[in-house]
Amino acid sequence: MTLFLEIVLALILASLCGAIAYLLKQPTIVGFIVAGLIIGSLGYLATDNIEIIRSLASIGVALLLFTVGLEMNFTEIKHIGRPAMLIGVGQIAATFAIGFLICSLLGFNYLSSFYVSIALSFSSTIIVVKLLSGKKDLRSLYGRIVLGVLLVQDVVAILILIFLSGLGDGNQIGSKLFLTFVKGGGFIFLIFLVSRFLPKLLDFIGKSQELLYLFSIAWALGVAALASSPIVGLSIEIGGFLAGLALAGSSENFQIAARLRPIRDFFIILFFVGLGTSLLAGPVSITIKPAIILSLFVLVGNPVVVLIIMGILGYRARVSFLSSLAVAQISEFSFIIVALGYTLGHLEASYVSLVTLVGIATIFTSSYLINYSDRLYKFFRPSLRRLERRERQLIGKNFEAKLNNHVVLVGVHRMGQTISRALSNKGTNFVAVDFDPIVVKQLKEIRMPVFYGDIADEAIQEFVGLDRAKVVISTVPDVRDNLAILSFMRESNLKAKVILTAESEFEGKELYEAGADYVLLPHFLGGRELVEIINESGNLANLSSLKERDLGLMEDGR
Repeated sequence: MTLFLEIVLALILASLCGAIAYLLKQPTIVGFIVAGLIIGSLGYLATDNIEIIRSLASIGVALLLFTVGLEMNFTEIKHIGRPAMLIGVGQIAATFAIGFLICSLLGFNYLSSFYVSIALSFSSTIIVVKLLSGKKDLRSLYGRIVLGVLLVQDVVAILILIFLSGLGDGNQIGSKLFLTFVKGGGFIFLIFLVSRFLPKLLDFIGKSQELLYLFSIAWALGVAALASSPIVGLSIEIGGFLAGLALAGSSENFQIAARLRPIRDFFIILFFVGLGTSLLAGPVSITIKPAIILSLFVLVGNPVVVLIIMGILGYRARVSFLSSLAVAQISEFSFIIVALGYTLGHLEASYVSLVTLVGIATIFTSSYLINYSDRLYKFFRPSLRRLERRERQLIGKNFEAKLNNHVVLVGVHRMGQTISRALSNKGTNFVAVDFDPIVVKQLKEIRMPVFYGDIADEAIQEFVGLDRAKVVISTVPDVRDNLAILSFMRESNLKAKVILTAESEFEGKELYEAGADYVLLPHFLGGRELVEIINESGNLANLSSLKERDLGLMEDGR
């Protein structure tokens, strides 16, 4: 059977399994993994062709992280750096220590316990990013924290791989680690410098859509390939993310991301299929019992560890809980680590099968945990709220007396900025909520009543006096957050007017059906404003004054 036919059959089976999963209202990722299991059990893929398919899947991995980087910027990365480092390193250390103890109790020798516990310490960037993208949660507060934690884990995993490789030849482990830090730091600095010039280049290339599309793919894969090469020593994931981050400041970033999604999704399906085929790579009968125990540890222990760390750092229960569920699986690096241990003669084949089985079980189960995380939070909410740090609830005391018959503004960036300025000029009693700490800091400097947090968090709803508001305005086009506002208003039997924002007509209808008084659709508003401009001045003589007005608003928003 030719490689072409094998890929076609794999895609057909993945489509069928994905469609069945979708009809059953299950995560499509589960269907793709099941397709891989079926393919592996049938054994119709040649060994060499499986490796080719996995190489093609790496293109999907690079493009997936590239599109994530496109929608972020260096300022956001700088902000989430400290908490991501603390959470990431803390979780790795705790998981390794507890995992080592469990492995020892299961009768593993010290070296095997070392390898397996390390493998359990990392979570899958690809799986989590794919699931959060599907839920449109990557831009949320917890989504950005999770992404930062995963990138920290990737860096630590690379350093551990270098360390383990050094164990094989027994030489120069320290110098290898130092060299990797130097090369990696130099590479990131180089990407940062290049990013200063790329927007102008894209403005020129953007005149041809085909050339822009081709350049974007070449740039993403080129940077990812260079990052994963021995010259730099990082990973495809980090390279793809940095490539996207370098283009995030361009005016074409969202257009590039939109055009790349179909080809990205095509290649990433091959990754999940390949993941399913890997389960049958070795003997599994003797590893079932330890696999169940270790899978439960990853599915329950890892989230508990992250929950505790984020609670200590002062995060709210909802953000901590949603973030914790995102690490309830092991990583692609986990497979690489144990495979390296087997190659070096440190592990038997049964341990490779054990980690593979844990990987499939945790990825499979965590897909459900992440997809249904909001329902799980509602179930555990009473217990989680009791574990919150009480001093955080004092934030709202200064404004409590004023928060009555007021306006609650959710989202103070872009559209919200104009609304907040108008409310301030009219002397309207209002309070703002935003999960961008940079925006919050700027507004606090001008003494605007603003809270840092997620409006879907009940504690934040209490702080801003949502139950005493006369008007609630949300400029955030997150349908789940907006539905949470409507749910709170409905459950509390409140009569405040609720004005929300939606990205599409479908989401707008959903919000209206849930009880919204009015839904803002930006493209509707843009068209309506243009009609008003044309009606006011048939020859469009006032465009220059409108231009100056909007430029002034843009400068104020920087």
